[in-house]
Amino acid sequence: MRLIQYIILSFLLFTSATNAQVLKIATLAPDGSDWMNRMKAGAKEISERTDNRVSFKFYPGGVMGDDKAVLRKIKVGQLHGAAMPSGSLAPYYPDSQVYSLPLRFRSFDEIDYVRSKMDAVLIEGFKQSGFITFGLSEGGLAYTLSKSPVSSVADLQKLKVWVPDTDAMGISAMQTYGINPIPLSIGDVLTSLQTGLVNTVAASPIAAIALQWHNQVSYLTDLPLLYVYAVFALNEKTYRKIAPADQTIVKEVMTRTFLGIDQQNRKDNIAAFTALQQQGIKLVQPDPDTLNEWHERAEASVRQMVEQKIISPEILNQLNQLLKEYRTEIAHK
Repeated sequence: MRLIQYIILSFLLFTSATNAQVLKIATLAPDGSDWMNRMKAGAKEISERTDNRVSFKFYPGGVMGDDKAVLRKIKVGQLHGAAMPSGSLAPYYPDSQVYSLPLRFRSFDEIDYVRSKMDAVLIEGFKQSGFITFGLSEGGLAYTLSKSPVSSVADLQKLKVWVPDTDAMGISAMQTYGINPIPLSIGDVLTSLQTGLVNTVAASPIAAIALQWHNQVSYLTDLPLLYVYAVFALNEKTYRKIAPADQTIVKEVMTRTFLGIDQQNRKDNIAAFTALQQQGIKLVQPDPDTLNEWHERAEASVRQMVEQKIISPEILNQLNQLLKEYRTEIAHK
């Protein structure tokens, strides 16, 4: 009898160990940042609630390389997921960039209304593209940060402008503005600002501070160019290997965790906008006489993106309809 009990116990222990999943997750976020602290807390809760059947190992600070390198490692199974800007996943899911179309949003209220209707659409789109996500984390509204003042498109055309090397949308938009951008990975931007390879970036206030770009620029143009967000993307095949009951725990905890990050980032971005000015960065108002040109070129760039199949007309129409709905009905109540 004892032998049978021993065999059964050994089998159960072996099965448990075999089914245990250690999820290896990479991110550019530095260790000790609010993002990492929240993710580690969520991972700890998951590990405890699943009796260590699911645990996480994080690789912060870009130690696994830039986003392209990380995605290659996910593809071969060396990593299982990553936290990264949505634009890095655009090759897998182009429509994920819909929130980042140039000059779409006028306020955070508009953003909140659109996201309340469209976030679920994007999450499903990521899933169909092979990635499980647990909500979207606001990166914020990105502004032009430069070493010389930019109040018009003509001013911008004279500068050396950075775009992420994975951002086909950004490259297309810059070309429509008459700019030949300099594509670089995010990890190369600080050095490039220091050496003068680039002298202009687009970034949200918290990103500019977190990545130390703010120390290399002197001006911020007070015209929000686009909205950026990040995701925690987990390879779907890896996720499906987790027992269904444990999947429920992972989804519940990480969705709650990412909602907290999303909400905190809004507060941090508002504070960071003020902090940049307090640290000496001068606010530049766009020239009223050329403001129409900014918007006309933005519309032209969006049309070009649809023609180039960078983004689908269906997702664009959905966004435009929600913005129209908000501006004509909700905002005037």
